[in-house]
Amino acid sequence: MIPGETFSANTKNSLLVLLSKAIDYAGLFPPAKLSMEEAVRNYAEYKSGDYNWMLGRFIVPASRLNEFVEHAEKYFHSNGFHWKLSVIVDNAVEEAVESVQDFNKSYLPYCQCDVFELKTNSVWFIEEISEIIPKDFTNYFEIPADENLVELVSALALKGQRAKIRTGGITQDAFPTTNQLARFIRTCLAANVPFKATAGLHHPFRCKKPLTYEPDSPIGTMFGFLNVFVGTAFARNSIPFQLLLQILEEENPENFSFEEDGVYWRKNYFVSNWNLEQLRQRAIISFGSCSFEEPIADLKAIGLL
Repeated sequence: MIPGETFSANTKNSLLVLLSKAIDYAGLFPPAKLSMEEAVRNYAEYKSGDYNWMLGRFIVPASRLNEFVEHAEKYFHSNGFHWKLSVIVDNAVEEAVESVQDFNKSYLPYCQCDVFELKTNSVWFIEEISEIIPKDFTNYFEIPADENLVELVSALALKGQRAKIRTGGITQDAFPTTNQLARFIRTCLAANVPFKATAGLHHPFRCKKPLTYEPDSPIGTMFGFLNVFVGTAFARNSIPFQLLLQILEEENPENFSFEEDGVYWRKNYFVSNWNLEQLRQRAIISFGSCSFEEPIADLKAIGLL
C-alpha cells in the first residue's frame, strides 16, 4: 500500500502498483475541452480525493500558462499543495522553455513544470530540440506509428528522450491499429525508451463507446488503458507478438485477474508486482485522459476499486 492514501477493500496491490500516478489530467483537451477554471477546479478536487493515488500531472499548453496561474494561484498556499505540470509545446520551443523557466522561478515549490510534450515526425527535430531544452526537463515526443517508427525511436534512444503515442481521438481514424500500437510498444521496449500514451483510453478494457460526449457522437472501438499497461508488462517479459495483439484486443475483464502479488491473464500468464514496478519506472509512464472520473467509475463498476 502507498503511505497516506485511502483504498477500497477491493483494491489489490497489483492494481496500485500498475496505476499509481498513471493518469495525466487533460481536461482542457477534446472531447471534454473544459475551460481553464473548470479543469483547474477539477484537478484540485482530485488531488484531495480518495483516488488521488492514480492522479499524475496536469497537462497545459505553454501558451496558456498565464491563464493557468490566474485560476490556480489561489490554491498555491493550501496545505500540502504541490502540482506538477506537463507542458504541451504549442509555440516556439525557445519561447516555451523561457516561459516555463520563469514560471518555475515564481511558483516553486507549490507548482512545477518539469515535462515537455512535443509532436514530430522528424529525426532532425528530435536531435535539435534535445539540444535546446535544458537537461533537467523530461521530454516526450509524440511520433507516428508508421514506417519511420524504428528510425524515430532510435533517435529518441540516442538522445535520451521519451516517446508518446496517440491512441485515439474524436474520430475513428485517429486510432492506431492494434498492430501499430503493438509495434510501437515493442519498438520502445527494445530501445529502452520510456513512453506515454494519450487520447482514447478513458475505459479500462477495449470496448465500443461514443467517441465524444455529444448526443450524436459516433461510436468507435477504443483501446483500454489496462489492456495497454498489462500488455506492455507482458511484452517486457518477452511474450510473443501475437499474444500481445490478443491482450490489446481483449474485451473480457474476467480474463484479467489482479491479485496481491501480480496480474494474471487468462490464468496461464502471470506478471509480478516487481515487474509492474519496473514497467512503470522504465517503460510505460502514464496516459493522458480528459476525464479522471470516467476511468474510476469503470474500475468501480467491474469491482477493481
